[in-house]
Amino acid sequence: MKSATSLRSAFVASALFFSRALGVTLTDASQLTSTTYDYVIVGAGNAGLVLANRLTEDANTTVLVLEAGVSDENVIPVIAPFLGPSVTPDTPWDWNYTTTAQPGLDNRTYPYPRGRLLGGSSSANYMIHQYGTNEDWDRMANVSADAGWAWSNMKQYIERHEKFILPTNGQNVSSEYIASLHSYTGELDVSLPVWTQATDARVVATTQQLAEFPYNQDISGINNDMLGIGWAQSSMVNGTRASSSTSYLASANDRPNLTVLINAMVTKLLPIGTPAGVRSFRNVQFSDARTFSVTPSFQVQATKEVILAAGAVGTPQILQLSGIGASEDLAPLDIPVLVNSPQVGKNLQDHPLLPNIFNVAGNSSLDHILRDPAQLGAAIAQWETNRTGFISNNVVNNIGFARLNSTVLEQFTDPAAGPTTPHFEIIFANFWLDPIVTLPSNGSYLTILTALVTPTSRGSITIQSTNPFVAPLINPNMLDTLFDITTMVESVKAIKRFAAAPAWGDYITSAFGSLAGTSDAALEEHARQHTTTVFHPTSTASMAAQDALDGVVNPDLTVKGTSGLRIVDLSVFPFVPSCHPMGPVYILAERAADLIKAAS
Repeated sequence: MKSATSLRSAFVASALFFSRALGVTLTDASQLTSTTYDYVIVGAGNAGLVLANRLTEDANTTVLVLEAGVSDENVIPVIAPFLGPSVTPDTPWDWNYTTTAQPGLDNRTYPYPRGRLLGGSSSANYMIHQYGTNEDWDRMANVSADAGWAWSNMKQYIERHEKFILPTNGQNVSSEYIASLHSYTGELDVSLPVWTQATDARVVATTQQLAEFPYNQDISGINNDMLGIGWAQSSMVNGTRASSSTSYLASANDRPNLTVLINAMVTKLLPIGTPAGVRSFRNVQFSDARTFSVTPSFQVQATKEVILAAGAVGTPQILQLSGIGASEDLAPLDIPVLVNSPQVGKNLQDHPLLPNIFNVAGNSSLDHILRDPAQLGAAIAQWETNRTGFISNNVVNNIGFARLNSTVLEQFTDPAAGPTTPHFEIIFANFWLDPIVTLPSNGSYLTILTALVTPTSRGSITIQSTNPFVAPLINPNMLDTLFDITTMVESVKAIKRFAAAPAWGDYITSAFGSLAGTSDAALEEHARQHTTTVFHPTSTASMAAQDALDGVVNPDLTVKGTSGLRIVDLSVFPFVPSCHPMGPVYILAERAADLIKAAS
């Protein structure tokens, strides 16, 4: 999800005044004391820092992490939960990508946020923490022919990953989560909302008034059911964001066998020798990201493995630059095909996000504060002083998930992983949150966003230059199928029914703008005009069975047709999880660490 342009501007204007970026670990290649490590990890995001932590638990194992971005230390927009929308796009902490024109979205382009700093997108996202349904994981086990990816095995990693923290404001949250499902001993802090939005009680009341929207006491997916409306669980604690940097890296950063180098832009992987039929990729070439030039370049070598954890955009870009990909993508750039892997960069999946805005009565939405730099600045100052107020909280408190009704669904082959897996998400924000339309100069608003979580559209990531500093072509291919646009229209109809419940009778006054349309055709046009992304790209280096001819990686995440090369990030998921995918990639990386240790 990304914020409205007007909110982003307000947040940046207020927050940057307090910000300062301090160097963490190494900042320049000249500071490296070695060029050879057991493992070289490319990317210090969710997955990369999990691996850095777990692999260096063995004091005899040396690890180098290369991160193109900057430090996250003391960057207030990153640290303060409510300021999450100001971290991306068009900032020093974002890759600042833009999509290609999207036919399904009236040929619009839009920013494609990806975190470019320590912690990756876990330092730039909206912090919603879930695991998906067990059906999501069981489907991955079936597709990969590896039972180790089934939920019966994967759920064990929650214990070492999650550290559930109860809010410190004294509120009673016993009805907002199921205590027995969670872990309290892991690395990443996860918590519930610490600041009450004026709409929270109305959302919960609606679950009691409309049977279509049941209350779900725990929306994490741990108990195999995300359907219904519940309280958002977020990676935050004590009024601050929790990321892979503040958790996994922080607890390992003093280990002498771990080296993290920021400002290091990996330009390609270099093959070593030519074993029969298999290319070994254990050399990594990189440049100083601050120069935006491939020269001078530096090289490091992994004696055991290079692990790509650069994400669903960065990983296929690096593979293609290295000659691993489809000849149709590499030949126009005169890049020799060292490993013919036609699915590299293909199969891109993402969650389309649609803001639906209502006019509301009174002044209890946050819009009047967010319009006023003085009030917003005072709220940030309060947060700086004692970590309280709405800045200490996520931007949303309540989320929900739903399936299409059977009459609509019978028109299609169900793309969900199973009968308890949702088709769309509902997100509540008690202020204007539209990335396309600027916040009006007056009025109060409620935004009920909907997101398609089981898309059937497929896009691609394709390099357009041999220069790694030139962004690849990013084509999510949003709303390209009848199922996808039908589901988005049905999601809008669902939230309009939600908003018509008695709980909203004295608050919502009318639908805003194109949301006021009543026909399917009008709501389709509303969706095509306003949809962008929750920025959950996956599946561009998809996993397939060991003996399968398709796919990019094997079930153990090693790259097919290579040796010494593995991928551990969201690009390996064959299907985008039906939830916010931060949690899934964390536990994927936890299992990957076990697989890597077992192979060493």
